[in-house]
Amino acid sequence: MAREIEDAIERASWESFTQEPPKTLKGQINFLLRQMKSAKAIAEELGITADSVNRYRRGARRHPPKDIQQKIDAAVLARWQPGVRKRRRKHAATSTGITVETRARFGYTAPIGTTDDGRFRRLTVHLPPAYAQRLFDARDSGASDQQMREIVAEGFKEIYFQDGGARAVGLSDVAINDIDYLDLDY
Repeated sequence: MAREIEDAIERASWESFTQEPPKTLKGQINFLLRQMKSAKAIAEELGITADSVNRYRRGARRHPPKDIQQKIDAAVLARWQPGVRKRRRKHAATSTGITVETRARFGYTAPIGTTDDGRFRRLTVHLPPAYAQRLFDARDSGASDQQMREIVAEGFKEIYFQDGGARAVGLSDVAINDIDYLDLDY
């Protein structure tokens, strides 16, 4: 199963950076060496040899294969400014909440006589801090993408479809099915 929500959380955390991560290969490898302490540890994560890591660090090899470069970029982004990310997540979970923008098929369980046909909708909904906290906690505990979808769907049900209890009171379940795209901002 795809990891749409987890990837969206990760992309949103990149927007909190106060400085750009290293762009050059040599800068990226040196940053990873400071974080991971050895060329062997970097090599194991990237799936290459420690000699290759040292060649990249020295500048003897300047152009890694595309898949290796993508792994290097991902490793750098995953470790860049963890304190800034943590503060931003805490702020979202306690004060500001999280904004979800998506185009997906929503399914419903609704009373007889109303439409419950799932259809694609493009929605941008601001969810309160409690949903942000639940989503972050689920991600940290290793929840599946389906479990995180259920948290987002519950938030959409309460905030968008039921408008805090002002409408669609008989709506019992909302499900997010086919996600075309999903972006988060916090």
